[in-house]
Amino acid sequence: MNDTANQRRHFIKSSAFGIIGITSFGYASANENFHSPKHGTADSFFYRYPSMDDAMVSGIVGASHGNFDKVKELVNARPELAGASWDWGFGDWETALGAASHVGRRDIAEFLMANGARPDIFTYTMMGMLNSVKEIIETVPGIQTHGGPHGITLLQHAKNRLENKEIKTSDADNVKKVIQYLESLGNADAKPKSLELTEEEKKIYIGEYRFGTGDNEIFVADLHRLGFLQIGRKGSSPRKVNKIDENTFAPVGAPSVKLIFKIQDNKAVSFGIHEPQPLVTATRI
Repeated sequence: MNDTANQRRHFIKSSAFGIIGITSFGYASANENFHSPKHGTADSFFYRYPSMDDAMVSGIVGASHGNFDKVKELVNARPELAGASWDWGFGDWETALGAASHVGRRDIAEFLMANGARPDIFTYTMMGMLNSVKEIIETVPGIQTHGGPHGITLLQHAKNRLENKEIKTSDADNVKKVIQYLESLGNADAKPKSLELTEEEKKIYIGEYRFGTGDNEIFVADLHRLGFLQIGRKGSSPRKVNKIDENTFAPVGAPSVKLIFKIQDNKAVSFGIHEPQPLVTATRI
């Protein structure tokens, strides 16, 4: 096995997907079994050292969806983690601050920023900072149409903030002003294309699909508890997928990626991943 293949295997083993749980909507929590990297000989270091261990990076991004105690524990130990970014799959990148912003956790967002995290228009929207939001949109026309982590819209970031039961009245009033402004633009809540799937159609795709010889080189297609179709690597966090054409899907947060299924006898037998060129084919087990 060559060095590249060895590194790939090592990356799979060191992946934090089994440590952090995240739904296809992007809400996550840090598992209490999170462990810091081992210390000792060079053999125990993360294979990309001095880059931070994947478990630490995904750990802070996952915790920033709502586990403030874990966020403080990790950032107090390594303040650099406040600026961490993680790819949940297919290029669905999310920063720790981005996570706190789309779930409306201003307290976590402020802590991360105090430790070096860099805010953007999604953070300002969640915080109800109307003048900042307006100035950014006027400076970069059309930016209000850009999706955040997991494809969550700019307008939805503000609405999620209002769902926090502990929000102060003055804070809520500011967020409502941002919502009113964004709604007046008419395009700050543009959701990705998603064709309807019947319950019978969903059954066509549900199953396991192998794309390699490794134990976890398998994709699992199943249903989320809310009923939508999701696909993920076995043992990892699944991604919600939107149907965009006949037997063709796109993962949330990665609209350029296409999952194209081959159907025989009303049952999916394989699917190819296009990013956007054909990359790999996974065959039903």
